[in-house]
Amino acid sequence: MNSRRFAFYARRALWIIIAWVAFAIGVFFYDYITLVSNRALTSNYDFISSFNAYLIVAVCAGVIGGTLTVNLMEYWLRKYRFWMAMLLIIIIYTVIAILVGSIGALYLSGPEMGLPMFRQEAIEELLPFYKEPIFVKNYFIWLILVLLTLVFLVVSDRFGPGVLPNYLLGKYFKPKKENRIFMFSDIKNATSIAEQLGEEQYFQFLKAFFRVISPAISEYRGEIYQYVGDEIVLTWKVKKNKKNIRSLHCFYRMNRLILLHSAYFKKTFGVIPEFKSGFHCGNTVVGEIGEIKRDIAFSGDVLNTAARIQGKCNELEVRILASEGYLHCIEPLPRKITSLPLGEQNLKGKLFDVPLVTFRNDN
Repeated sequence: MNSRRFAFYARRALWIIIAWVAFAIGVFFYDYITLVSNRALTSNYDFISSFNAYLIVAVCAGVIGGTLTVNLMEYWLRKYRFWMAMLLIIIIYTVIAILVGSIGALYLSGPEMGLPMFRQEAIEELLPFYKEPIFVKNYFIWLILVLLTLVFLVVSDRFGPGVLPNYLLGKYFKPKKENRIFMFSDIKNATSIAEQLGEEQYFQFLKAFFRVISPAISEYRGEIYQYVGDEIVLTWKVKKNKKNIRSLHCFYRMNRLILLHSAYFKKTFGVIPEFKSGFHCGNTVVGEIGEIKRDIAFSGDVLNTAARIQGKCNELEVRILASEGYLHCIEPLPRKITSLPLGEQNLKGKLFDVPLVTFRNDN
């Protein structure tokens, strides 16, 4: 796993830890206020120890859930049928709930008995703890939280990186103008590959292709606009800093990932996918569209131009093609990546020729 991929998972884990700790603190104060209002606090109730126990449980749950469990559970939801994934999720959650709950119980029961946390006498008190209402209540509360976290991650993946928060906040409820980069990519010689593999095997080929390149999209913060057959359309907001170069890095990272998995594609499908990409940037209108099925859609000449640029790759015998406008948007170029001007080119449906460039990567 490279540094960017690690940073992506680290950020996600950090947000899960923060959210779960905040949730646990909220549950603690709700329980405390309920006890106070009902005058149910006993004389030996220790506020600090109880709060620390909740905090320890929350941090342990957040660390385990944020760094391992949620990612594993999300993987199961993708790999297995829903009922099988849910069974595995509940089993692993129950094991972790017992483990984390035990840590919190030992933290409280040990000092109450005047013993270290992990003495035999303190451990023997754990079995009755699992039957107490507080453990059962917390078990189901945290189960709901885990499932809601998974739903959020799965739905977020459905929309693509960065799209779900905008949708939930209603950012595009009313159409608005945005300056964006678009990258149109499709598989080279897709028709002949489809004829060679057959419909079902070709579908598996496309599924594998999109799965393999997905880490590059996440690492470089691309938003997936749509899949159209063997084509994927990515977009980035145009920034006023060096972040615009992410789109170009994404292309080369996708290539490296395909190369790393070339043996798998050759063995499984008998062919290694190659793809070509077209880049363009400019103003577009974005907003929610549809009644029966709502989606966030882009509209504007920039999309049509990007698609036409991508379609010109075969004719010019290059795998990456971009407008000069896109080149100016991402400059200065990284070390050992150079642009090669191809002159003004006629694009289907365009009244005027468009100056295009390709890139050479010597890294």
